[in-house]
Amino acid sequence: MNHRKRLDDLQNGRMLWQDPEGFCFGIDAVLLAHYASLRPGDSILDMGCGNGIIPVLLSVDAPEGIHITGLELQEGPAVLAEENVAWNRLEAMITIVRGDLKEASALFGRDRFDVVTCNPPYRRTGSGRLSYGEKAAARHELYCTLEDVIREASRVLKSRGRLYLVHLPERLAEICALADRYHLAVKRLKMVCSREGEAPSLILMEAVKGGRPGLAAEPSLIIYDRDGTYTPEVRHFYGE
Repeated sequence: MNHRKRLDDLQNGRMLWQDPEGFCFGIDAVLLAHYASLRPGDSILDMGCGNGIIPVLLSVDAPEGIHITGLELQEGPAVLAEENVAWNRLEAMITIVRGDLKEASALFGRDRFDVVTCNPPYRRTGSGRLSYGEKAAARHELYCTLEDVIREASRVLKSRGRLYLVHLPERLAEICALADRYHLAVKRLKMVCSREGEAPSLILMEAVKGGRPGLAAEPSLIIYDRDGTYTPEVRHFYGE
């Protein structure tokens, strides 16, 4: 076993192996997993699943009959994702596939999934300070662009399938334009603010393939109380 790995308790009956020297999951993955709305029998694809955090979180209190596929390009995170599925005994619910999300529709076929989730790289290559290795791929669009994500999500989704995405507010206009180009209607939008009164730092959104126009702007999610602790809503996400 890799000596660098650590086992984290997710406080919901699940455990997760992580590599502290690689890219560890953040609160954005937790928020996205709780934002996604699943239905019994759904077939779900998590594009760029990393160490499997979103599939593992989605498995908690999952509706009956769902199946989750995690797609990951990089070998290190993919190995961890496979180990996390096995460690939590979730092989019947979660399958990890090694592959490039830019080729998702070629790998799985079109009109295949009811739901796609994605916590993509937020920053274009060349914007911001570039890190290296797994961290660079998770933060910067080295291996895929925002258009790649939205295009392939639309292709693999069934009609009326749902895309759930977490991203930066500064790229919202671009997200909406790309969604429209690839026949996805943005239906729900939630701003995420670090503290009350601050500008949003993240957005959570749901888009429906072939959906009618009509956007529901939801109340903002506040991460921290004035004393610096998580708000009750966020504590609930962490199993407290």
